[in-house]
Amino acid sequence: MNNQLLVKMVLDSWNAKLKETEALLVALTDEQLMNEVAPGRNRGIYLLGHLAAVNDKMMPLLNMGQQMHPELNDTFLKEADKTVAEIPSVNELREHWKNINSILAELFNQQQADDWFQKHTSVSAEDFAKEPHRNKLNVIISRTNHLAYHNGQMALLKK
Repeated sequence: MNNQLLVKMVLDSWNAKLKETEALLVALTDEQLMNEVAPGRNRGIYLLGHLAAVNDKMMPLLNMGQQMHPELNDTFLKEADKTVAEIPSVNELREHWKNINSILAELFNQQQADDWFQKHTSVSAEDFAKEPHRNKLNVIISRTNHLAYHNGQMALLKK
């Protein structure tokens, strides 16, 4: 299998899961996003902020630029839901989500197939030489799975 075909398959999967998540977010009301996905579990707003923060951190991880919203990291990556008194509004998070993913799409479209097989910034050159599968494309695979997991949680908010 050639690199171009493999990259297309992975990015098509990523884009399909993004599209599915976006459709879910459009279908969910702001009020629904304030609910827990199950008793004692995360709220939809927290999951939205978490996904926005994770996707935002992909830019530096893939060596494609800086985060747009590093202020989301503490609230949505380091702290648990309901432990931070003030968080951004649902509307703010929806906008961040759209903007981050729009920029990622532009950046991804600028890459050549071979670029995806280069190391990401969290792996050293020495480790990458021993484990070349720790590349940018593998990040997209893991982030697609992560997105699918939380998309499934948020789907429980539809009632």
